[in-house]
Amino acid sequence: MPLMGSLYVGSSGLQTSQNALNTTAHNLTNTETTGFVRQQVQQSSRSYLKLSVDVKSVNNKQVGLGVTYSRVKHVRDYFLDKIYRRESGRSMFYEVSTEVMEEVEGQLGEMHGEAFQTSIEDFWTAIQELAKDPASSVTQGLLVQRGTQLIQRAQAVYSGLSAYQNNLNMQIRDQVDKINSYGKRILELNDAIRKIEAGGVEQANDLRDTRDLLLDELSEMANINYGESVNGDVWVQIEGVDFVKGPRCFEMGVFANEETGFYTPFWPQNASYTEDADGNKIYTEESISNAHVFKFNREISSDLNTDIGGLKAMILARGDHRANYTDVATKEAYNSNQSIVSQSVIMNVQAEFDQLIHNIATKINEILGTAAGVTTGNVTYKDENGQNVTLNNAQYCLADSNGYMRKDDGSPIQMFVTNSGSGYKKVTLTGPLTDAAGNPVLDADGNPIQSGDVWVYVPEDANDPSSLLTISNLQIDQELKQKPSMLGFRLEDGSEDKATANALVDAFKDESYTLNPNISKRSSFVSYYTDLVSQIANTGYVSRSIYTDQQSIMESINGAREQVIGVSSDEELSNMVKFQNAYNASSRYINVIDEMLEHLLSTLGV
Repeated sequence: MPLMGSLYVGSSGLQTSQNALNTTAHNLTNTETTGFVRQQVQQSSRSYLKLSVDVKSVNNKQVGLGVTYSRVKHVRDYFLDKIYRRESGRSMFYEVSTEVMEEVEGQLGEMHGEAFQTSIEDFWTAIQELAKDPASSVTQGLLVQRGTQLIQRAQAVYSGLSAYQNNLNMQIRDQVDKINSYGKRILELNDAIRKIEAGGVEQANDLRDTRDLLLDELSEMANINYGESVNGDVWVQIEGVDFVKGPRCFEMGVFANEETGFYTPFWPQNASYTEDADGNKIYTEESISNAHVFKFNREISSDLNTDIGGLKAMILARGDHRANYTDVATKEAYNSNQSIVSQSVIMNVQAEFDQLIHNIATKINEILGTAAGVTTGNVTYKDENGQNVTLNNAQYCLADSNGYMRKDDGSPIQMFVTNSGSGYKKVTLTGPLTDAAGNPVLDADGNPIQSGDVWVYVPEDANDPSSLLTISNLQIDQELKQKPSMLGFRLEDGSEDKATANALVDAFKDESYTLNPNISKRSSFVSYYTDLVSQIANTGYVSRSIYTDQQSIMESINGAREQVIGVSSDEELSNMVKFQNAYNASSRYINVIDEMLEHLLSTLGV
């Protein structure tokens, strides 16, 4: 081989070794850089120079032209990446769920330094003291006082849960914004990588690292599918819907409910809309109903892969409205596909907690109403439009200001009322009173009652929140609060009303209540709250256990992944020594060729 040609062989060795050293130094520099993947040098021989062709020979006569730096390999394991991203999304789902459970436990466990259980116990103690001496103004006052404290602390707990819903709601909005920013950044990286790699010579490894890191972080927030096209672009789907595809990023939208302000992520490309005069798109609950990012009509399960993504966990925990006792009133309402109350931690607690207070309020009011003479029958009266109205099976009592357990206007005393006032309205009869069986109700003289004023109970209407005895709409009757002795507990003959007081005691002992329609264990008012806290504690324990197990799984997967993509300083230092020696050898080879050429030219005179 000519000596001048030999210089090219040495030069290729210098260049290749120098590039390999640069790559090794790059690896060492980024040892602690998040998302960096070690780069591996691959070398190959340059094309050979043919000297002659001999068809009879095994090989042609040819001379090598040295070594070339063929590429820098991006060392990743596709399947480990897939598993890592799926399990990191699942881990984040249970991390968020665990954080929510701990927050709920804190809300119920302590309120102003005192557990809510104390409020229940204090009210129960007041009822027991009342039963011992029902006619005492002291015990009556204590009952009203403890009832007031019960409502105030219940409202504080419920407000805390609602405030946490609002906090999660803002986190959901921020999370959606973050996901959209990641999508746009991936799109930018796709363009940059495609431009660099278009020539087929250079690899945009650092940009690929940045893009892969975005995919890692995106997988924590939502369940993603992804892949790489032939031109190096990455496409991404979230919950099976295109998010990044080709030259577009299909950003998520958020719809704010007018009543609650809760944000619902949706896909604008799949939703219908109208436009206002300025051309702005207007979405409604109905128009986005088929475009929700997350569908909650499937069971949350690892087998179904429906427990992936922190954003989904936040939405599930927050729920879609502020729940009350009506959400657990029936099995149909509780398990309805139209609501996620049975799957939402906060909504479930709100509904069950509100149910406790509602049941206490309605039961005590019912007992006091029975003492006041409230009965069931059919009432005919004229409404505000002048039309005769007949209420069948209505709860009513005749207006009697001097009656037992009555106010000055003749209405029955109620301990718990809505914020709008009493649950009874006064009507004037326009027809005979009849009992539930349709028989006429007679007065003291044995004559049918056909005229006069009657107080009729206005039943709660699920479609009218202001009529519901819920925590957020509940108070102690103001007159009773100012004058607890109105209760009296002394019958017309002057004796103490032990029966009504004992009925209150029995109501608290009665084990007729369940936390929700899916639970068969029955509780009393005293044990209901304990069962509620136990349920939350058990759910929290399960959530924490799953999260702990998931962390172990993630550590194992991440360890296997780091063995592939991680930078080993010892290995890189070994490579540095190897490539340095190769560089020195190439340098020495060139020096030898240089000395030979100098000898030939100067000494031998060739």
